[in-house]
Amino acid sequence: QVQLVESGGGLVQPGGSLRLSCVASGSFGNINGMGWYRQAPGKQRELVAGISRGGSTKYADSVKGRFTISRDNGKNTVYLQMNAVKPEDTAVYYCYGGDEISSRGTRVTVSS
Repeated sequence: QVQLVESGGGLVQPGGSLRLSCVASGSFGNINGMGWYRQAPGKQRELVAGISRGGSTKYADSVKGRFTISRDNGKNTVYLQMNAVKPEDTAVYYCYGGDEISSRGTRVTVSS
């Protein structure tokens, strides 16, 4: 079973940057897909970005060119570098690893 713990959320001004991290721990083999979902108030959860163990990436259209996902397989960690953030990026961000999705999340608020 995989345990996922996110960190790095907070308050950031529009146009600013933030870096989220998620560490996977527990008893598991190699995790293939890792990435991030987000859920804004009153909205459905959406996939933000994902990355395979080999480094292939995918992004939601709304974040392409602004967010970058990366991972360190040796540390079982996935990152989300968020640049040029917008108020509509405000949400709780949840990490996933394989078939597991974190239930904890980290809150990102974009506001001046």
